[in-house]
Amino acid sequence: MIIKDLIEQKKRKQRVKAAKVASIAAGIGIAAGAAAGVLLAPKSGKETREDIAKGAEKAAVKVKETVTNTIDEVAKAAEDIKDKAKAKVSETAKAVEEKVEDSKEKAKAKAAEAAEVVEEKAQEVKKDAKK
Repeated sequence: MIIKDLIEQKKRKQRVKAAKVASIAAGIGIAAGAAAGVLLAPKSGKETREDIAKGAEKAAVKVKETVTNTIDEVAKAAEDIKDKAKAKVSETAKAVEEKVEDSKEKAKAKAAEAAEVVEEKAQEVKKDAKK
């Protein structure tokens, strides 16, 4: 079960990393596309500069949205991992507690058996001493 969780955790990290790379690539692609479109359009210098500025603003907004979404996804994945880890720790603590209680019971039973054997031997020694 632990190995499965580790594998899931690794896959989540890979998905988050892939999402980050995709968001960065999308931002770069948007900026490059906007710049190429503006630079290749037959407009005056002033219009071209205005278009570049608008394109840069749009690209910045898109990148910000993508980064925000990625951060939200990473936070959610981290929260899921934290919840699973807490559950696993709780489950393990309960199992350990049960083992400890079981061991205590077994130790008490063994101690009682040993006490009986000692008592029997003491009785035998008393009998032998009286003879």
